[in-house]
Amino acid sequence: MKLLPLDKPDLIDLAAQWLGREENYKWLDFGDGVHALSLVSLRIMAQRDLHVLRMFTADDCDLPIGIVALSDIRRQWKTAGSLWAVLGRKRYGGLTARAVSQLLTFGFVELGLEAVSAWTIECNVASRRVLEQLGFRYVGRQRRRHWIDGRPHDRLLYDLLATEHHEIPDSYVRRAAGVSLATPHLALRTVALRPRDGPGPPLGAA
Repeated sequence: MKLLPLDKPDLIDLAAQWLGREENYKWLDFGDGVHALSLVSLRIMAQRDLHVLRMFTADDCDLPIGIVALSDIRRQWKTAGSLWAVLGRKRYGGLTARAVSQLLTFGFVELGLEAVSAWTIECNVASRRVLEQLGFRYVGRQRRRHWIDGRPHDRLLYDLLATEHHEIPDSYVRRAAGVSLATPHLALRTVALRPRDGPGPPLGAA
């Protein structure tokens, strides 16, 4: 698996296609109720220090299969206000948690972050399992904060400290492949492993 920066037009175009799917963007929020990112907005986002966007690949080839991201990065406070992921090719859902784990390692080690926050929708069981697998702790709830298909949903809030992070090893992923590493449509849908009944929604973005 590789994490590739969104620094090439073809990667940005592909990411924009994935983020433009309603099945993915309905789980996300980029501020002020913005769910879907335009190609121009994504290009600007990829160039700003507030975000770290990475495309991740399959293990056996360089095929891009999804996006993982840290957003609202505040270097002076050593925090990232949001973690999100979108799985572009659903059959690779079992790899999402590992990609997020690697991005967290980058954030804590290379960027010197001390805390990363994340949220997901209460009904997104797959994403909740992924966050818990990654060591995130539940810290609160925002009631009726997210709307999908005209219905309000609560957001569940999580965070992870640098001292609590342990990267998922490759051997674990190989053992668990096909078992139950949840996979939300990370749209990010938020991140996750693969539930028995198929892919769920992604990790939310704040």
